[in-house]
Amino acid sequence: MNRIHHALQQDKKLLSIYFTAGYPHLNDTAAIIKELEKNGIDMIEIGLPFSDPLADGPTIQESSTVAIANGMTTQLLFEQLKDIRKSVQIPLLIMGYFNPMMQFGMEKFCQKCAEIGIDGLIIPDLPLAIYEAEYKALFERYGLHNIFLITPQTSDERIQQIDAISDSFIYMVSSAAVTGSQSGFATEQFVYFKRIADLKLKNPQIVGFGIKDQVTFIQATTYQKGAIIGSAFIQFLSKNPIKNIGKFVKSVR
Repeated sequence: MNRIHHALQQDKKLLSIYFTAGYPHLNDTAAIIKELEKNGIDMIEIGLPFSDPLADGPTIQESSTVAIANGMTTQLLFEQLKDIRKSVQIPLLIMGYFNPMMQFGMEKFCQKCAEIGIDGLIIPDLPLAIYEAEYKALFERYGLHNIFLITPQTSDERIQQIDAISDSFIYMVSSAAVTGSQSGFATEQFVYFKRIADLKLKNPQIVGFGIKDQVTFIQATTYQKGAIIGSAFIQFLSKNPIKNIGKFVKSVR
């Protein structure tokens, strides 16, 4: 069974963590992944740093800037992760923008992902129609799940299209804002969470943007299967050693 499917079938709310590869230090990537799994994280999104992010707020933008200055590249990320499946069993996804992947070569990128055991990709700026026409067969050839994003502004018709083409989970952006910009959820977010739940989609949803602690994790998973924490974890990494990651996880669960 695919690792993502296995995680989604567990009888609990899933906690996924996003971090930027190469941050805070160039060679921290594998150590952070191992420590996250050790402390009970269910899924990890490895951010591929990019100089011109579209959806990321100041915290993740700054982590990308630092990672690039540290020397992080797509090729180096694959080298850092080449032995990761010898010690890590949970789902690993790469989240990044299409330009660096295209520059690397999409088939080569997918092949490398398959070789090291990446389970899925989250590419916010890869349109659904382009994916379906040009890349769906490629992703399937290498066993990679493509995760699409929806927002409160996404129409029900569009959500149904995304649900039909998806085969793992849908990344549910909590609001029309960049990452790390919220202090909590308002009534409109809860209405949105309930609206999506009532659609009875075949793919479960995992909520991202605005989750930073136990309260927001519980709120985000009232109707949905799980939640993703990014900016708050990166802020923690900026001030704490990797060995203290367990403290962050315990503060959420």
